[in-house]
Order: sequence, then structure tokens, then C-alpha cells
Amino acid sequence: MTVRILPAVGDIDSARALTTLLSQLADTEPAPPVPDATALLDTLARLAAESLDELPEVVLVHERIGPVPALDLIRDLAMRFPAVGVVLITADTSTGVLTAAMDSGARGIVTLPLGYDALAERVQAAATWAAGMRRHLSTGTPELYSGPGGTLVTVTGAKGGVGTTVTAVHLALAARASGRTVALLDLDLQSGDVASYLDVQFRRSVADLAGITDINPRVLQEAVFTHDTGLALLLAPAEGERGEEVTDRVTRQVVSALRARHDIVVVDCGSQMNAATAAAVEMADQALLLVTPDVVAVRAAKRMVRLWERLQIRKAEETLTVVNRHSRGTELQPPLVEKVTGTKVARVAVPAAFKELQPVVDAGRLHDLEARSTVKQALWSLAGELGLVRTQEGGSGHGRRRKPSADRGALVLRRRGGDRGSVTLEFAGIFPLILVVMAILWQCVLYGYTYSIAGNAADEAARAATAAYAVDGDVAGACASAGSAHLPGAWTADIDCGAEGSVMTATVSADVPLFFPGFDPGWPQVEGRAGAALEGNAR
Repeated sequence: MTVRILPAVGDIDSARALTTLLSQLADTEPAPPVPDATALLDTLARLAAESLDELPEVVLVHERIGPVPALDLIRDLAMRFPAVGVVLITADTSTGVLTAAMDSGARGIVTLPLGYDALAERVQAAATWAAGMRRHLSTGTPELYSGPGGTLVTVTGAKGGVGTTVTAVHLALAARASGRTVALLDLDLQSGDVASYLDVQFRRSVADLAGITDINPRVLQEAVFTHDTGLALLLAPAEGERGEEVTDRVTRQVVSALRARHDIVVVDCGSQMNAATAAAVEMADQALLLVTPDVVAVRAAKRMVRLWERLQIRKAEETLTVVNRHSRGTELQPPLVEKVTGTKVARVAVPAAFKELQPVVDAGRLHDLEARSTVKQALWSLAGELGLVRTQEGGSGHGRRRKPSADRGALVLRRRGGDRGSVTLEFAGIFPLILVVMAILWQCVLYGYTYSIAGNAADEAARAATAAYAVDGDVAGACASAGSAHLPGAWTADIDCGAEGSVMTATVSADVPLFFPGFDPGWPQVEGRAGAALEGNAR
């Protein structure tokens, strides 16, 4: 059997020496070295997406690999790609390093300086183990290789105040309502508010796990608070200065422990970039970047994305931007946000409706937000877009096999589509009433307009009749002609003028049309009257 080997070496000289030695091994097919942890994970993920058989049997990890520490990288590899044998190359031959490497999932250690026999022995042993593991897993499904344990989703704010915690909490609630086991980790270490939003008083936090090397189920259980909603909460420390105790190593251990015990792990990363949040974002299956549709927030999002790329934490195309407080009137719409940040933008945009949130936020009862809230409906739809909820067929889209479910959570998540249908039916029911009201209002407008033009026509008729009277002319003809000239062509009216003492009086009786000008239903006429003083008496 030809053993495929993928070396991961950050140092150029070490990479050259390792490549030369690997080329001398019999029955091996060494690939070109990858320079860092990010490139290694990307390469293996791409190969695994094609087929399990495309993965190399052995991965060699040099101790100076970066930016992730070698042991943390080995732990991640062992969980993500269990059918790959990982060997550590190190100059430290102490018992402590050997034990730590074995605990992380390494299948062996090769010491520096490299020797042919030792390298060949370790490669062969790791390849044999990988072949046996693949035979053992061949009866399973490819879903087993989609990730280490449960799905990890991080929620990061482009800047403070964009709604990161609200989003993280409701994504977790949506996943829990659909029957998944869910953990919510607050990594906003200096100012985390998950406890305040969910009305929790608990003295344990993620900082209490910082000094523990082996996070077993009992230790984890002591630090986790089980909320009334069923969420497993691992809170930020009450004392902000303790956040410094949570390093990237601690974050990796804590997140791995949570993923091993829950279907979904949601991490609130806040808006501050540090080693802990960087580790979480790097490990995430879905990394969300929350932004509001304003210039300051979008610029902050762009800076955050570029920072992740420079530090090799996350690529822009692997980041999903969520637009919060969206409205149709704003100039910055999701397509423009996508273009500026270079990321993908979620199909679901969360509407600007803080009045819906304010009562539950002030009461510390965010989980009591009403189902009809547009914010809740949008966030739970976002959870469905991310695949965090259990569908009726049982698959979440992230590699965890589930039985069919028709529980309350799934029904709630389908409710939005049902609400649209209900709204359509309700609108169809009241549409005739709307038409009747509009018809009445339109008829009132026609009535008022007819009254207005009748009064104006009477005024003009009275003036014309007065002028004709002064020169002994045709008073009736002048009256009718002037009144008719100031009536719209579709309106018909009776026009009469007569002298009453020293005043010439004109009366215009106009017909009120029904809905359309020119259509006379035979209703009583609207009468407009006007008068003008007689300036002479030719009679």
C-alpha cells in the first residue's frame, strides 16, 4: 500500500530537510509541505469534501507550525479527521510532551534531528492505524467526518451595540426549541451580558475552567448553568479582569468539551478581538459578523474581516454577515454591505423594531419575547438558514443524524410561512369591506367637488347676468353661458338668474355623478347660489 503523507512545516529549512527525507521512504507519496495550520485545515477539508479516500493516511506536524500551537492543532485534526494518523515532530523528548501529544490525539512522535529509521517507523505505524480506522468507519456515513462533535456558531459584532447578544441568545433558543441540545458560551469576557438578558444569577464562569488541564464532564457540569429554557449556559466572568485568564488554549479546550456534549454550541464573541475570541472564530463551523446598516458599522465590519484574514483566522468568503436593524428606507442595503465587506450576507435581515425588544430586555427576560415579534421571527428564520434547527426529515445540514421530529420548536420555525398564508386569507376576507369604504369615500369626494363647482359657476353666472342687465342685454343667455363655461364638461346643471331688488341672484343646480363623472343616477341635485349688486337699471 502506498502511504500518502502531508507534512505541515512553517520553517523553510525544516521543510526542505523533511521533504528530502520523505522522498527516500519506500512506498510513500509525500505531498508538498503546507506552511501553516490554516492551510493544513483548508487542504484536509477540501480533500474530505471530495471523498474520505482522498485524505492522506499520515499528517506530519512540526512543533514550530503556526499560528496555532502544535498540540492544539493536533487535537483539532484528531477530532475533525479521525481517520488520519497525526505524528508530531519535536525536539522536546520529555515525558510531559509525549503525554500531552498522546492526549491531543497524536499517533506518535518523531524527535529532532530527524532520522530515517525513526521517521519510517512512525509513518508506518500511523498509516497502519489510519487504515484500520477507515475500515472500521467504512460502514458509517460521510456525516461522521463533517466536524468535531456538535456544530459551532460564533456571533461577533462589528462594533459595540449592534445586537450581538440578542442574536446569539435567540439562535440558541431557536435551536433548543427544535429539540437540539444547545450550549451558549459568553466570550465577551469584559462585558458579557448573557446572564442579564436571561435573568441568571450564577457565580461560576468560563474563567473558572482556565486552570484546569483536563475538562471532564463533572468539571464542566459544575461551571455550566442549566437555564429554564434548557440552554446550557457558560457565562462570562462577573469580574472583567478575570477575562485575561481565558486564553486561546482555554477556549479551544472549553469549546471542544462543549461540542462533545451538545448538538449546537453558540458563542457570543462580543465586539472585541482577543486571543479567546480569535480561537473560537477559527474553530467555528459558521462565523457570523453582525452589522447595522450605517457607515460606521460597515466600516468596522470591513476592518474586522481584514483583521481575520491577516491573522489567518478566517477568510472573508467563509464569513457570513448578518444585517441587523434593517429597514427599506436606509441607503445601505444588504447587497452593498456584501460588496463592501467582501463577505456573504445572510438572506434573512433582522428588522429595526427595538420597541418589541425593550420590555423583555429591561426585564431581563429575552426568552419571553412574543412569537409574533418580527425580530424573533427573523432571528429564528436565520437559525433555520444556518441549519441549526432540526427539520421534519431529521437532518440539520451539519452532519448530525436525527430522527424525524414534529415538536413545538419545529412548528414555531415553520410558523412564519404559515403566518404569511394567514395574512393572505385575512386580507382576502376584508378586501370587499375595503372596497366598500373606498367607494363611499370616493363618492363623498365627488359630492364635495360638485358642491364646489356649483358655487363657483353660480358666482360667475351672477356677474355675467348683472353685466347684461346693466346694458339691457340678454340676462338669461349671459347667465346660462357663463355658468356652463365654469362647469366641467361631464357635469350637467340647471342655471337660473333673476333680479331680486338691487341684487342679481344666480342659482346652479348640479347633478352629482355616481362614481364616474357623467353617470347620473337621478339623485337630488346640489345647489349653488350667488348674488351680485345691480349697478344700473336699464329696465
